[in-house]
Amino acid sequence: MALRNIVKIDEEKCNGCGQCIDACAEGAIELIDGKAKLVSEIYCDGLGACIGHCPQDAITIEQREAEEFDEEATKAHMAKAQKPPAQTDFICPGMMAKQLKEKGKTVDSSASVSSQLTHWPVQLKLVPPNAPYFDGADLLLVADCVPFAIGDFHNRFLKEHSVVVGCPKLDNVDFYIEKLAQIIKANNLNSLTVLHMEVPCCFGLTHIARKAIEASGANIPFEDITIDLQGNVGKTETIEN
Repeated sequence: MALRNIVKIDEEKCNGCGQCIDACAEGAIELIDGKAKLVSEIYCDGLGACIGHCPQDAITIEQREAEEFDEEATKAHMAKAQKPPAQTDFICPGMMAKQLKEKGKTVDSSASVSSQLTHWPVQLKLVPPNAPYFDGADLLLVADCVPFAIGDFHNRFLKEHSVVVGCPKLDNVDFYIEKLAQIIKANNLNSLTVLHMEVPCCFGLTHIARKAIEASGANIPFEDITIDLQGNVGKTETIEN
């Protein structure tokens, strides 16, 4: 242990926007349970590049006893973070890719409102990156709660789109970034739209999209749409990379 400068994050102030994660070149900060957290003292050089990127003033530098910064361990940590998730030959029946209907075609249904879902699965952690329904698709990246807030989600947003869903607060953000990057690399997407709720942690989905595009090497803008708790469309922004 040595007395040195190190990052301190006030979780009460943190809103989970993820901007500090982008700013930290050493990968010392991750989004965990919707909050930015220092994952290891040895990855933090204490220079505070993240401070100026926090809109909530939740990050400061404090001097305290801490493990020394380990440059080699940090390089290994960054390299490991960039590895794709392990593959397995086993496919759970619930994960098997299915195209439910072709674009532009309706499905007969006894329900009063027909589903506009064109494929299965929809969870980002389960979809195969090379699925045919992603090729040339207008892709929606949707927070889990959004379809519950928007009464006409299917006809207003989902129609003629492919979709992946996830929760940046409860799920593994790094895995989501890697998975979405794989989808972007493997497919010539026509467009990408991110829909998330107005609650602070949900803005992590925007961070996921930005970092996935960066990791994929693609140069595609995406539309970022915020939904309030009454299901109204709030701020809509086109984000360039």
